[in-house]
Amino acid sequence: MPSSHVLVLNCGSSSLKFAIIDTVSGDELLSGLAERLGEQDPQIKYKFNGDKQLIALSPNDAHQTAIAKLVELVKQLQLDSSLIAVGHRVVHGGEHFTKSALITPDVIEAITKTSSLAPLHNPANLLGIEAAQSAFSHLPQIAVFDTAFHQSMSPEAFLYALPYTLYKQHGIRRYGFHGTSHAFVSAEAIKTLNLEETNSKVISAHLGNGCSVTAIKNGKSVDTSMGMTPLEGLVMGTRSGDIDPGIFNYLTEQLNYSAKQIDTLLNKESGLLGISELSNDCRTIEESAADGHQQAALALDIFCYRLAKQIAAFVVPLGGLDALIFTGGIGENSDVIRAKVVAHLSFLGLEIDNDNNLAARFGSEGVITKQTSPCAIVVPTNEEWMIANDAANIAQEQK
Repeated sequence: MPSSHVLVLNCGSSSLKFAIIDTVSGDELLSGLAERLGEQDPQIKYKFNGDKQLIALSPNDAHQTAIAKLVELVKQLQLDSSLIAVGHRVVHGGEHFTKSALITPDVIEAITKTSSLAPLHNPANLLGIEAAQSAFSHLPQIAVFDTAFHQSMSPEAFLYALPYTLYKQHGIRRYGFHGTSHAFVSAEAIKTLNLEETNSKVISAHLGNGCSVTAIKNGKSVDTSMGMTPLEGLVMGTRSGDIDPGIFNYLTEQLNYSAKQIDTLLNKESGLLGISELSNDCRTIEESAADGHQQAALALDIFCYRLAKQIAAFVVPLGGLDALIFTGGIGENSDVIRAKVVAHLSFLGLEIDNDNNLAARFGSEGVITKQTSPCAIVVPTNEEWMIANDAANIAQEQK
């Protein structure tokens, strides 16, 4: 049988997540994370055959060094000869890409042009692509875009009510993110619930440190909560989500904030962290709320209220609801948040099944509502498998 192993790379500004995945079985042969790249104590943590190992890097080592070490590791573990492709997560594809693409000079140019829309993400993605092309020059390299799944949205969903010339000349519009996750879990839910994809109405809530909700009609994204950047929409771990744009002027004119300070405030100091003044980690927030910490309880309440409100709004473009999907680190593990959100949505007929809700945690998939209720289901996401699968299919097309 021909090999089906794909190396998946997900480059952040100071991190590199990687995995080698068998696209036939879905098994991870190797997985790991290079973190704190460019800082004083970078390191690579990885898991192989169930064993966890650590590779210390030198101070200030960055992506090139991390990938060089990864190549050494792959060869040392004798996994290099079975690779058929490298799949790269690219955060922003703008309007250039409606699906995954074989990386060519033209594709790199398009990703570079789109970097102004994702200045924290796309340059890091390009670093990973450049390093991987150098290290694995014999393998096809495929870009899988977070934004591609949402390119099926109509103008009424993706345009802002700004002067139209800003869209035409500068691409200012809503793009959406977490597309790979939303595509995976919606397809899984449709299959699990025996729905007909071409006649389906599902809402997917991807909840982690970053959070987004997507309305998916007949297998296609018709609206999503994130916008031109991942800051729009829901309350998140450290991001504010939607706020009154007039606050920008107030912060600059009345409180003397700079543009950089406002960006830091909204992206890194707000959300669950900002409200609770404790942490952006949902587990810490839940434990503190249970212990009587009022701001932690308030952070949970705001998070769940805003999430339920967004889910309810997305029934409008769908014209109904076959299933509500919870996924991501919080969505897959927090029975507390799921129960609160479903309670807010009781007017849609949703009613939680407490036993099923408790059971559907820590990697377990399952329906969490009562049999007489419309369906809410937990589906663990697998973005790495989606990236690997797309990469394998495109690689096969090149033969």
